[in-house]
Amino acid sequence: MRIKLLLLLFFSLLSGHSQQILPEPQRARVIDEILNTRFNDLLPKLMDQTGIDMWILISREYNEDPVLKTMLPATWLNARRRTILLFYRNKEKNIIDKLAVARYNVGENIESAWDKEKEPNQWKRLVQLIEERDPKKIGLNFSKDHNIADGLDKTDYEEFMENLPKKFHSRVTSAEQLAVRWIETRTEREMVIYDQLVDITHAIIAEAFSEKVITPGVTTTTEVEWWMRQKVTDLGLDTWFHPTVDVQRTSEELVGHLYSFSGRPDNMVILPGDLLHCDFGITYLRLNTDCQELAYVLKPNEVEAPVFLQEALKKGNEVQDFLTDNMIAGKTGNEILAKSLADAKAVGLRPAIYTHPLGLYGHSAGTTIGMWDAQGGVMKDDGENYPLNPNTVYAIELNTTVNIPEWKRDIRIMLEEAGFFGEDGFRYVNGRQTKLLLIPRARPHLGN
Repeated sequence: MRIKLLLLLFFSLLSGHSQQILPEPQRARVIDEILNTRFNDLLPKLMDQTGIDMWILISREYNEDPVLKTMLPATWLNARRRTILLFYRNKEKNIIDKLAVARYNVGENIESAWDKEKEPNQWKRLVQLIEERDPKKIGLNFSKDHNIADGLDKTDYEEFMENLPKKFHSRVTSAEQLAVRWIETRTEREMVIYDQLVDITHAIIAEAFSEKVITPGVTTTTEVEWWMRQKVTDLGLDTWFHPTVDVQRTSEELVGHLYSFSGRPDNMVILPGDLLHCDFGITYLRLNTDCQELAYVLKPNEVEAPVFLQEALKKGNEVQDFLTDNMIAGKTGNEILAKSLADAKAVGLRPAIYTHPLGLYGHSAGTTIGMWDAQGGVMKDDGENYPLNPNTVYAIELNTTVNIPEWKRDIRIMLEEAGFFGEDGFRYVNGRQTKLLLIPRARPHLGN
């Protein structure tokens, strides 16, 4: 085992990554240890804050509630049969019951509370547990405003209500606030790990946007995309979306925002003088990254990117600063969006902001700060009224349009970096891009 770990570390360092990628057994241990903290330390606080003393999650195998899926132990890749989880919080006694109305314990944290030989009917056993605890509020995962908090399917909801005694019906409520807080809130240990995830993400992008992968005049954008995808697989990681790489150059006009994601041509040959952009993220230890960075392909005799492109990147950083300065606890996404756009436009910038929560899912639950096609603010069912909470992570995703006289056109500086909003304010999880990556890397010791 020690030799295997050393080999993993060696190949990780060889490929330019400063973080060791764990083998599966160690990943499982870390995941389960984090779950233990989340269940025993975080969940009671969230239940108290949201006023729900009983939370019931119901899923069937291969049709998992998105929240329940984040609660499964490392060795459970799916629910089993119908899995029912019941969490009961007694604030006065400072205890929390973590029960499964299932044939098995769900990992080490959630104890099976159903003996089918004693009570063959799963719903009746659930009702017994409810009646024994007599909760004030029973939270279920249904929600119009937050898709991830809407995981209870129609069949299970109807069967639950049919079996629930009438006296409890008025106590049933949406658990959307609790579900979103569970999904969005990061623990201290998760944030230590998150820094490593983003470091790995940055390292893969840096390698992709280098002469190791790109030969100008030969390599295509599609080949770089598949190189990134293969790199993720080779490292034993996952990704939650297919990487994209696109080009802006002097001979092309700026097109719509969707160009970078779904309208760009495939297999564009990368040439000297190109401004490259990528959108890339990984999934590791149940957390997700989402990153967009820029690179410039040096022309012969160039040792740095043109000043006008360097200055354009600085304008993108300015928009980032306006946004993160306006991230204030308790403000809604629409409030943050409006103030940030106004501040940026007041100094002559041409911004667009579409920042989203990031964490257990890529496009996660929480405070949405704009969408690329909703710069006037998002609607209620996209989380308009949801406030910014501490200990949450966001993909600081945005762009600014910059006119480049030298190219006789506008370009778009598109950036995305993971950022943490904590009790002390905002910080980037593992830094942000402030200089263009260069292809090939400059060799200033070589003269003309």
